[in-house]
Amino acid sequence: MLVSIIIPVYNEGEHIEENILAIRDRSKTENVIFEFVLVDDGSADDSWQAMQRVSERLNACRLIRLSRNFGKEAAVTAGLAQAVGEACIVMDSDLQHPPEIIPEMIRLWSEEGYEVVDAVKADRGRESFLYKLFARLFYGSFNKLSGLELEGASDFKLMDRKAVDAWKAMPERATFFRGMSTWVGFRHIAIPFEVAARAGGKTKWSFRKLAGLAVGAITSFSALPLQLVTVTGLIFLIGAIVLGIETLVMWILGHAASGFTTVILLLLIIGSLLMLSLGVIGTYIAKIYDEVKARPRYIIAEEKCSARREIEK
Repeated sequence: MLVSIIIPVYNEGEHIEENILAIRDRSKTENVIFEFVLVDDGSADDSWQAMQRVSERLNACRLIRLSRNFGKEAAVTAGLAQAVGEACIVMDSDLQHPPEIIPEMIRLWSEEGYEVVDAVKADRGRESFLYKLFARLFYGSFNKLSGLELEGASDFKLMDRKAVDAWKAMPERATFFRGMSTWVGFRHIAIPFEVAARAGGKTKWSFRKLAGLAVGAITSFSALPLQLVTVTGLIFLIGAIVLGIETLVMWILGHAASGFTTVILLLLIIGSLLMLSLGVIGTYIAKIYDEVKARPRYIIAEEKCSARREIEK
């Protein structure tokens, strides 16, 4: 069996060689040929040169270098598009996704017939309290808004060729791999793993990038925020009608109108809600704009393949 291991790489030149070799050594499985698909997501260091060196020590390897940094989601998409394995495994290059469970993932796929094997986090490792809180809020919101259960989900998963082809058939520009791989369906099974310490380097995910990913993921899978804008507008309309009737009755009875402070506060609250509502609507319009432009998800600057005969076999 040929199994493709897809690994996005970004500024990992110092450690990528030993990490890839560690993945190869720890994931060895009988009767399985591994094809490594390494995607350089526009690294600014010597990651591409290090990837070329390590490819010479692998039985089968495809190297892809993107023309600039398009982001991890685009790098995963590029890897899935180029992989030829009967199954594809997506994982990180920093060994936080333990390669020791890959043989079990392959067994569940090849022997028990599961078409998607999700590796879920038993805990969130050494992440900070704020990071864990943000993750909990995001997944809680995403699960309720989209109806997809992603608690503890990661990009570390095995997908059968049928699931990969179904994933690739979705044409949207802005991709969210975790959500899309769950949305396609098929027979899923989850296996837990402990998040290991990074094998060198620092995380490339800033709070701004995480917030952007969260907003993009929620707006890609649910239109409920737009409906919340409508519901909020209806609530304030009902309140305005009630307040208008009360004011009219008080005027007829000859009582002086009062509550200047209340009026100011209501104006401020309504104004803030209007601006937030316009922001939500603008986010969806921006996504429509990006989709209509139909620009490619990524651009490949260079591509290399070693041991092609091995891969074709």
